[in-house]
Amino acid sequence: MFTVQTRPQLGDSPRVPALEFCQMESPKPEFSQVVIDVSFAGVNQADLLQARGQYPPPPGATSVLGLEVSGTVSDIGAGVTGFSPGDPVVALLSSGGYGQQVAVDSSLVLPLPTALTLQQGAGVMEAACTTWNNLFQVAQLAPKETVLIHGASGGVGSFATQLASALGSTVIATARTPERANRCLALGASNALAYSQYPDFANELPSLIHELTQGKGVDVIFDVLGAQYLPAHIESLAQDGRLVTIGLQRGAKANINMGTLLAKRASIHGTTLRSRPLEQRAAIVESVYTHVWPLLESGVIAPVIHSVLPLHQALEAHQLLASGEVYGKVLLDCTQVTQTA
Repeated sequence: MFTVQTRPQLGDSPRVPALEFCQMESPKPEFSQVVIDVSFAGVNQADLLQARGQYPPPPGATSVLGLEVSGTVSDIGAGVTGFSPGDPVVALLSSGGYGQQVAVDSSLVLPLPTALTLQQGAGVMEAACTTWNNLFQVAQLAPKETVLIHGASGGVGSFATQLASALGSTVIATARTPERANRCLALGASNALAYSQYPDFANELPSLIHELTQGKGVDVIFDVLGAQYLPAHIESLAQDGRLVTIGLQRGAKANINMGTLLAKRASIHGTTLRSRPLEQRAAIVESVYTHVWPLLESGVIAPVIHSVLPLHQALEAHQLLASGEVYGKVLLDCTQVTQTA
């Protein structure tokens, strides 16, 4: 089968290293695993980090890129129940999605929501599991609470905006441009801030948030930015507010006023998904199936797809995602491959 992984030597660009299109043996299912004939794979920021050598796969995982797929079950291992060859499914992976087939523990596989196509399904698992775990399991976001979602025009952010709104929370979204911010409003955000419109958005954010919340602040912040915004985020939190950081796009180290944190009884949570033990990831997937899948099945929420490229154009997909021009998800069509790519 054909797969895509990072070349041993980096390419000319340090921002998006060269990727290698190669052949590997087709996987065989081990105990509790299913083999999926991959239709589409999601492209995520984590894939770009791995390609740059900044986010290696967990021990024992393949070096093939890709954290989520949709496709059809082709084989099942001993101990697998609930799936049969031919079933349309989606899966959360540690790696291996950029290929024509992948083997994955059956606890990380869910049936394709009936309202979605296989193409749409490839943009669900990473966003759904990240959003549900961080906003609703870690931060305990409740109906009628207010949440600030950064990067709301991205693959995870656009899903988080829809889910939080559908479950009764008030969403304040951020996006780069007014056009992108307006699209966030269409996804359910009550307010959307276009950060390119402000000379110093990090320092202006607390006053903007306090104006939008009548001085209360936000109950939860869904943060992909990290250090540069940490002081502003603490200032923007309401009493008993929760900051959940899942990314470090604006740095990893910052100084904060601990007095403000204590006075607000606020909490800061840092989380990752990929590096968790299988049992924890499986528990998140099970909870997503219980709480999020009904909303997907009914069409209340749906992944936002920006574009779909063939598997052999994975490098172009990475360049597109790195450009900052993507609204929603970029996908790879793993049924479209050329041996000479």
